Amino acid sequence: MVKTMAELLGRLDQYRQRVPLDELCAALAETEVDLDEIRAFVHFNRDTYRRNLMHAGPGYQALILCWRSGQRSPIHDHRGSSCGVRVLRGVATETLFERNEQGLVYATLSRDHPEGSVCGSQDTDIHQMSNLQPPGQDLITLHIYSPPLLKMGTYSLTSPMVGEFADPVFAFADGAGI
Repeated sequence: MVKTMAELLGRLDQYRQRVPLDELCAALAETEVDLDEIRAFVHFNRDTYRRNLMHAGPGYQALILCWRSGQRSPIHDHRGSSCGVRVLRGVATETLFERNEQGLVYATLSRDHPEGSVCGSQDTDIHQMSNLQPPGQDLITLHIYSPPLLKMGTYSLTSPMVGEFADPVFAFADGAGI
């Protein structure tokens, strides 16, 4: 059983390849996260959400994502990566999408993930993460991508074209969303 962030990262460092999504989510759920422990990685951007690299292991990256009210990711997939998310502060709204016969995406489900909850997605799962809380209420999430997420497919509600967003994170990066 994982107890601390250091134990979580140590456990994940044992993997040389992709961490199975169910194990990733279970480890995130078992971890006690102290916001003081990750404070050095909590950085916001006024205009878009921000991805802050906390740790890179042999088969994964751990990032702290910081979201102001109203900020959201693009509609995207994870192109060969699994992603486990733990909500550290606030409420994350996740919207799931599917593609119709014409290739357009449409929302199938939206759900709120309160503080302390864990969710996961992988490969061609299409979703969008958002901070839909009232103004002044920030969202902080811990994301573990295995293997590291270097590219994601991006989708539009109005076009069947699938874009590609290269998103390597070596320290921090502003997200492609709003």
